[in-house]
Amino acid sequence: MNDSIQEGKTAAIISYLWWPGLIIAFVMNNKAQNSFTSFHIRQSIGLSILSFGIGLLTKFGIPTIADILFLGFFVFWIIGILGAIKGIEKPIPYIGELFQDWFKNI
Repeated sequence: MNDSIQEGKTAAIISYLWWPGLIIAFVMNNKAQNSFTSFHIRQSIGLSILSFGIGLLTKFGIPTIADILFLGFFVFWIIGILGAIKGIEKPIPYIGELFQDWFKNI
């Protein structure tokens, strides 16, 4: 396994553990600037924003659609964290490339 992946794996996994994990991973990666960790931090930021948006749908009275979207979010989250665990830099289907582009400065 690539040394860069092995060195950044822990922080990459931590990045998927909601906002506190994302912040911890960001701080851990701030000095090292590991490309594998940065990839997964960008994916996690996008998923966190998506989760927030789905939460707003629930709050404003569209719970059925929000439930369906949350199920999709959960599947994407599982795909992301499994990628980090396996040491794979594969974007989340449909939206992962957008996250990489939107947050490319991270």
